Amino acid sequence: MNGRAATVLAVALLAVLSGCAGLSLSVGEETAAAPDVANGTAATVVDVVDGDTIDVRYANGSTDTVRFLGVDTPEVYSDTDPAEYEGVPDTATGAACLESAGEDASAFAERWLAGERVTLVTDPAADRRGSYGRLLAYVHVNASGADGGVTATAGAATNGTATHANGTDFTYRLLATGHARVYDSTFQRSERYYAAEADAQADRRGLWRCRDPGAVATDGDGSDSDGAPADSDGPVVTSATGLTVERVHADAAGNDHDNRNDEFVVFGNDGEGRLELGGWTVSDEADHTYAFPAGFALGVGETVTLRTGSGADTADTLYWGNDSAIWNNGGDAVVVTRDGETVLRYVYR
Repeated sequence: MNGRAATVLAVALLAVLSGCAGLSLSVGEETAAAPDVANGTAATVVDVVDGDTIDVRYANGSTDTVRFLGVDTPEVYSDTDPAEYEGVPDTATGAACLESAGEDASAFAERWLAGERVTLVTDPAADRRGSYGRLLAYVHVNASGADGGVTATAGAATNGTATHANGTDFTYRLLATGHARVYDSTFQRSERYYAAEADAQADRRGLWRCRDPGAVATDGDGSDSDGAPADSDGPVVTSATGLTVERVHADAAGNDHDNRNDEFVVFGNDGEGRLELGGWTVSDEADHTYAFPAGFALGVGETVTLRTGSGADTADTLYWGNDSAIWNNGGDAVVVTRDGETVLRYVYR
């Protein structure tokens, strides 16, 4: 057999083998088929389309559009039907509230996922692709494995447990923070997801505030009080400890990310004694967390402004030092904890 014939036969054999294995063979091109993600495959998020859809790039250079499995966030590019969200009134007010919630969900996903390494995990109980050809998968944040190979074991692929290998189940987090509803379909994590949705509904987190026109603020004893718009004169909520939220200024002038020090929360002491706040933490619905400096305290009647950006701390102004905006303009939760226990939870709209 001459050299030319051998080359032709080799190429033909490779083509046959690649077809049998479901692989993509490309000669002189950089494109490649998306890898099998049944047991978890790392990818990089190249675009956050909306709250439940992302575009990713695999290690081999191929790209894919991923629709989060088992959840649904309000639309941002078209109208959302309030009837799809249990308890939300089918009115213009309900639809407008869901539109805002959809924007919040997209911003939440952008903060968590933009440019990040993630692990994609499919579910044998669910369809692999949706009606638009998008991959249906759970998305775990902080994928490991620089080579983009399998990062979640088969045993951990579908039980919903976040591990050192597959990171945080972001799909579940959308439900737990009230940014999504469970999409009524068949998938193995449904029981856990429905439980997270029920908790978010009960606390009126995120989109579930759209069930009624008011927000909910919760103090340390678990009781509820009427919420108020973020920039109302304070205090808007007072905890049993005397700690108050006086004001939330979520919408900074201009671009929030470029003007982070104009995004702030004002805390006060409405109690009868000095409040030692050192070590207490402040967080939002996305679990961004700030810890008050050791030794920091508020006297009776004093206030302190916590600004998102950077600066030199003073007695009445503290700086989070975050490199992007924290508080959602359309609504969020200010949560203060002490030794792991919630002292104050204020949900604004």
